[in-house]
Amino acid sequence: MRSPGSPSSVTGTTAGFEYVFPAIRGVQAGREFYVSMCPLRLIPKIFLFDEEELAPEVRAQRILNKGRIPALAAYIIDNPDDYVFSALTASVDGDMRFAGISDEGPGMRIGQLHIPMAARFLINDGQHRRAAIESALNENPELGDETIAVVFFQDAGLARSQQMFADLNRHAVRPARSIGVLYDHRDEHAKVARLLALKSPIFRGFVEMESSTLSARSSKLFTLSALYYATRSLLHGVEDVKDHAELADAFWSTIDELIPEWQLVRQRKMSAADVRRQYLHSHGIALHALGRLGNTLLCESVEPESWRPRLKPLSQVDWARVNPDWEGRAIVGGRVSKNHSNVVLAVNYLRQKLGLELGPEGTHVEAIYLRGER
Repeated sequence: MRSPGSPSSVTGTTAGFEYVFPAIRGVQAGREFYVSMCPLRLIPKIFLFDEEELAPEVRAQRILNKGRIPALAAYIIDNPDDYVFSALTASVDGDMRFAGISDEGPGMRIGQLHIPMAARFLINDGQHRRAAIESALNENPELGDETIAVVFFQDAGLARSQQMFADLNRHAVRPARSIGVLYDHRDEHAKVARLLALKSPIFRGFVEMESSTLSARSSKLFTLSALYYATRSLLHGVEDVKDHAELADAFWSTIDELIPEWQLVRQRKMSAADVRRQYLHSHGIALHALGRLGNTLLCESVEPESWRPRLKPLSQVDWARVNPDWEGRAIVGGRVSKNHSNVVLAVNYLRQKLGLELGPEGTHVEAIYLRGER
């Protein structure tokens, strides 16, 4: 008894029963493997995690980080028409039998993969995707008819499974945040940051769109990721406005008027590299601090005549990196620090310049800073 890609209905022992998956056969390093499509509803039923209580040296997988699951599940549920999940990779501890649709030619590589129900499936890559699928199915069972690619390998023992995990993750590199912002068409703040970077006279031509770091000789002043985080902080909780991009552009235009070095770069009177080396205001921590500062004003009123005059004291801020006021706040040991506490301290400094009170978090972090405990 069998059914393509789904478990047979059995009682008692599973001996003699099997899963049958449509599959393509391939070869890597002299070993056969198989690629199939599995219904999502089948994934939680047959694919297992390695035992969490085992010591790392006798596991073939990392411990599941349950904190990642809600966001991954929400990604599927919130984007049912355009979510994308890459393939799962699994080892099968059991005999696999492949039957091609023909005995020669391309048909030898296309057919059905037979796996006994008594076999054990162990995920080598994709355990968090598997858990997210299970969580999403609990909320929306209709997703069960959709499919995900699965790559099946023959289980060759613990050492081989551990090596597979190491190899699959050896060269995995998380893309730079800037390019993630550039390509993200769901995040409204990413859209605003892209518009600013591409169309605003202040930022156009001076934003690094792909990398989240700038080389010492870069002709760019800002990174897209820094502009994104700053603008997201600026607009956080600001709802009573028709056009967030227009409001953000107005805010950064006002900041630009108060920072002459930005203008000098656009006028080719200073190089971007010199400005970054000598001043703090083009670095991510400064943009983030300015965004958080602006958010305080915009939450009180989005009308420019209300918040613009209150920003004027920023023209008196000494943004030079050699200014001792920045040591321990935004610069630690001569290097710009992006830690959360440093962002808070930088915001505190600017709030004091504008005569604004510190919030609870700012007061706490400031007290620690003043006690010299950082």
